[in-house]
Amino acid sequence: MPACVPNRPTLSINDPLHPSPSLPRPPPAVFSPQPSLIMAVPPTYVDLGKSAKDVFTKGYGFGLIKLDLKTKSENGLEFTSTGSANTETSKVAGTLETKYKWAEHGLTFTEKWNTDNTLGTEITLEDQLAKGLKLTFDSSFSPNTGKKSGKIKTGYKREHINLGCDVDYDINGTAVHGVAVVGYEGWLAGYQVTFEAGKNRVTQSNFAVGYKTDEFQLHTNVNDGTEFGGSIYQKVNDQLETAVNLAWTAGNSNTRFGIAAKYQIDADAAFSAKVNNSSLVGLGYTQTLKPGIKLTLSALLDGKNINAGGHKLGLGLEFEA
Repeated sequence: MPACVPNRPTLSINDPLHPSPSLPRPPPAVFSPQPSLIMAVPPTYVDLGKSAKDVFTKGYGFGLIKLDLKTKSENGLEFTSTGSANTETSKVAGTLETKYKWAEHGLTFTEKWNTDNTLGTEITLEDQLAKGLKLTFDSSFSPNTGKKSGKIKTGYKREHINLGCDVDYDINGTAVHGVAVVGYEGWLAGYQVTFEAGKNRVTQSNFAVGYKTDEFQLHTNVNDGTEFGGSIYQKVNDQLETAVNLAWTAGNSNTRFGIAAKYQIDADAAFSAKVNNSSLVGLGYTQTLKPGIKLTLSALLDGKNINAGGHKLGLGLEFEA
């Protein structure tokens, strides 16, 4: 008679009490919370409606022959020089700027000079005293006239808000400029005010409201309760951008209106065109000749007097190394 053999338990890879030695136990799951959606910092007041302004202004240089040169040394020192000649008045103007960034301390030093013999110095401290806080000390001096001026600029930005307060000191007195922009889910609202201590009154009071997405921007503004304006920006696709602006003054029935478009032909060439209600037509063509060299050609035509002449041409060259 065969001997009785006790039943042995069968090991299972799913048995938590008897794990299989050949199959290691998987690591415990780690809970990873979803990142919170944070709205980007709203732009400064002067940059409200910037996309529409760029379509109307960039790529044009009517009546000017302009040369820009930008270089950067190995130690981070940046040089920017600009020269321009007005084809109507033959006046030549130029600027020279040097900038050095001390990134580890959040400092930026800038020196400026122009052909009017005005010297400027700017020192900026950013994100050091507090995250999002920017302090700027700006001064200028003209040796020919002895005129001096100084500015203290402060700015603070974080999600949903962008604040600024500047104090100007010059021979005309002290002026305080305050700005505030708030944003929520694409909607933007901003206010700009200037108080002149010498006159002891508010000399500027501007208000703006807008809506912004990646492809569409709407901007409206009221300046001093008398100047009204608005603009619309639309990015049709990766190649075509369009913009419309209008403005009018209280007590004046004349409305200023304009439309503009920019078409990116390829990675190195772009064509721009604009027209306003005065029948002034602007055309611009930008071509990257080679990396670091850009050519800009522009023309302003008077649509009401095509054969009368008086049109303006522009030529620009930009070098960057």
